[in-house]
Amino acid sequence: MLTSEQIERFHADGYLAVDRLLDYELDIKPVIDEYQRLLDDLCEQWVAEGRLVEPYSDLPFEKRLVEVYRAGCDYYQAFDIALPNGNIRADTPIHCGPAVFDLLRSPRLLSAVESLIGGEIYSNPIQHVRIKPPARVIEKEDVDNALVGATRWHQDNGVALPEADETKMLTCWVAVSEATPENGCLQVAPKSHRKGIALHCTISNQLGIPDALIEQEQARPVPLKPGGVLFFHPMCKHGSLENQSDAFRWSFDLRYNPIGQATGRPHFPGFVAQSRLDPESTLD
Repeated sequence: MLTSEQIERFHADGYLAVDRLLDYELDIKPVIDEYQRLLDDLCEQWVAEGRLVEPYSDLPFEKRLVEVYRAGCDYYQAFDIALPNGNIRADTPIHCGPAVFDLLRSPRLLSAVESLIGGEIYSNPIQHVRIKPPARVIEKEDVDNALVGATRWHQDNGVALPEADETKMLTCWVAVSEATPENGCLQVAPKSHRKGIALHCTISNQLGIPDALIEQEQARPVPLKPGGVLFFHPMCKHGSLENQSDAFRWSFDLRYNPIGQATGRPHFPGFVAQSRLDPESTLD
């Protein structure tokens, strides 16, 4: 559970960073191991399809991803835990592995979520993994892909459907690798959740807030250690910095809302992550 001081800070500022909230061995490492196995399988598939000349099995995870990316293999959708908003086909990949499922239901995470939205917790289907390469290796056509490049300023209520305008949605941004200003950590605008919804429009393939409407001097980068979590309000303005480092930056953005409230993405399924009133309704 969060402390009363942390809860007050969240409501005052619209966000709260809690470093090392999750246990690395119990919550984070199983996810890393699962994605390494997934990459093994994908490389074998891409070699069989003639898209890769070799599986690069001797390379460490990040260097292997660079080779996969340079070969034109779309690892980021195959790694993602949600389907894209459009152009979904029968063979569109999505990752729904047990380690990610366990992360979504982590007692340490849900305890903090309960402190902010109550004990009836629904896993909202608007969620992603973002394993972002160094900006120097990103192809021009992917610069504005939010799963690969920097994410533009936006509010979650500005990109969800209007049905979720009154939903008490909570975003939990989970650091798998260390997140720093250099490698593209999230940045927030403190207290912006009090100012209402801003204009959102499509800018270079991303739905976001025009730069002219952002007071850049108020932007606050939020660095986190692995296992750290940034919680923020659906009206909090936020975006990510560009990855100027030589390494990948890995995070999940997970969302939860009280059971029974609209998710803002009704065409995708969610599930009951925790229920104090009806424990048997929880998905195990």
